[in-house]
Amino acid sequence: MRVRKSKPGMLLVGALVATLFLVGLFGVRGNMGTPILSRTRTHLRVPYTPGTRRFWTRSGSHGLQRDTQGHVSIYPDVGNSPGLSSDSSDGKLGVLMLNLGGPETLDDVEPFLYNLFADPDIIRLPGPLRKLQPFLASLLSRSRAPKSKEAYNSIGGGSPLRKITEEQAAALEQALKDKGQDSKVYVAMRYWKPFTEESIEQIKEDGIKKLVILPLYPQFSISTSGSSLRLLAEIFRKDKDLSDLQHTVIPSWYQRPGYVAAMCDLIEAELSKFEDPKKAEIFFSAHGVPKSYVEEAFDPYQDEMEHCVQLIMKELRRRGVENHETLAYQSRVGPVEWLQPYTEDAINELAEKGVNDLLVVPISFVNEHIETLEEIDMEYREVAEEAGIKNWGRVPALNSNPRFINDLATAVLDAKPYIGGIGTNDAESLVPGGDVEDLISLYDNSSEQPIVAWEWGWNRNAETINGRIAMIALAALGALDFLM
Repeated sequence: MRVRKSKPGMLLVGALVATLFLVGLFGVRGNMGTPILSRTRTHLRVPYTPGTRRFWTRSGSHGLQRDTQGHVSIYPDVGNSPGLSSDSSDGKLGVLMLNLGGPETLDDVEPFLYNLFADPDIIRLPGPLRKLQPFLASLLSRSRAPKSKEAYNSIGGGSPLRKITEEQAAALEQALKDKGQDSKVYVAMRYWKPFTEESIEQIKEDGIKKLVILPLYPQFSISTSGSSLRLLAEIFRKDKDLSDLQHTVIPSWYQRPGYVAAMCDLIEAELSKFEDPKKAEIFFSAHGVPKSYVEEAFDPYQDEMEHCVQLIMKELRRRGVENHETLAYQSRVGPVEWLQPYTEDAINELAEKGVNDLLVVPISFVNEHIETLEEIDMEYREVAEEAGIKNWGRVPALNSNPRFINDLATAVLDAKPYIGGIGTNDAESLVPGGDVEDLISLYDNSSEQPIVAWEWGWNRNAETINGRIAMIALAALGALDFLM
């Protein structure tokens, strides 16, 4: 048998992997002690209920706000907003639709994954390790590319996300025209073409002076809308030619009546296909995020997701639909804890309880893409069938649903008076609309972490450290694979 010689560095990497494995196995046990700074911030997340209203208090003209239920938000002072515009005849309105992006061919998969993992809002490394982000992104994208290529190959060899998003943009532009608004709608992807930078250059070439920024994520998260907005803020800071581009952001819009109604229309249509529609479990599957994003970085995503499901179920109840519902979170990767229940676990639990009919609703997606076409339609359907679920259904993504697109057009027009200033378009919104730079700055200020002293013991902070060590272990494993 041929013995393979070790390359330089393999022993070191192997030792690192072994050490980190043992540390991860037994855990770093530490109690982070009493904060040295007095500016500690607690985050009591109370699940949203229909009777719970958010009451905000101000801390200066801009700043972190906390309601009486413990929710945290940024609440700009609308009274100080400069240059609000409500004139519909002041030139062509630009609309920038933000989306994730996806590889269009199998050759695009690895560079797409690199762009994804290189984003610090996706993989949050501690300060001293942030310089390793490109190295980690390279290792992870290389190691995950083969499996990802298999997934994309199973849905036709690439993601349909760009095509569907561009169709949505064209439909939105027409809907705005029908409402009397001359506009140009642009598509900006975060991790693939057309890249955000390219779309901004086109906006400059077209001479757009007023812009509404519309993330295609119904619920706000620092890992989706927040990441795209952070990139935009950086672009705006560096490009002096954009200094006269007035804009506003619609950071989340899950609570809009048109969106809720469109979702209910699709759910009712799919329920009608079951032999006994009343027995089907309505299973909302949302994209997951690490639990630390919610508990440590004050990400409003889970609050907004739960509220979104409640609004949809309230409308379904009004229409006479009394089915039971479940909310779960999919797409978990890595060793750290994500929002729960996980979709796979929830499906198995429902099957154990005797549920035979399951209608899956992709609640955080408005486009068909890899997570609906492959992860839900193939992976989770297989899980359901193996668990004993007999009848499976899946609600399609909204795509260019006319009711949905019409409501997005109304949302753009509703946001237009806030161009050039800061304001909130909806009293229920956890993250108000406003200027990109201000929103990012305020959100960063809201997530300051107290300086802490170390003592021995066990608590949630130790679990966080374990997760970060495990992430470093992933990098070490990738390095080992590269060297071998």
